[in-house]
Amino acid sequence: MNPTALTNNGLYKAPKSEFMIIFVSANLKKILQLKEKFPWPRPKICPNCKSHKVWGHGFLLAYFDESNSGILIRRYRCPDCSTVIRMRPAGYLARFQASIKTIRSSIASKVIKQRWLPVLNRTRQQHWFRGLVRRAKAFLGDTWKENMVKAFDHFVTHKMNPVTRSFKPEPCSFQMEPTEE
Repeated sequence: MNPTALTNNGLYKAPKSEFMIIFVSANLKKILQLKEKFPWPRPKICPNCKSHKVWGHGFLLAYFDESNSGILIRRYRCPDCSTVIRMRPAGYLARFQASIKTIRSSIASKVIKQRWLPVLNRTRQQHWFRGLVRRAKAFLGDTWKENMVKAFDHFVTHKMNPVTRSFKPEPCSFQMEPTEE
């Protein structure tokens, strides 16, 4: 913790840009249908500073492959540490529009059939694959080079984003499958 980030009352004050993502079991179709009325769960405590004051902070428009329009995603804010908490449907990685299942299918198609999935943009699929290769080399070594699907599954099992190009710590507490309602 950065000691200069402490407030006068001794509480940790997160930078304004700090945010967290909480993945919840939610059906995208139901979120799209209900919009702001979708019953997003409110966090009982701030995951950053453990404060019990978490306020609604409006909605954010997010895009997913399964929808032609943006979907309103709930945000909360902790007034004590200024952390913004974004809700996100389970089964999706942070900052990715495609589902985990879709990304895994693309990588499996490339590894097994030596072809990209024809229904998805090739450039996106290459981006995912290169991110996975880079991450596998960095964290798992060259021994995983032969089986990228296994490397993908390894990262997902360990709750790490398998295809990100970033080495910064990321919110990675996600669930593999969303619950259908």
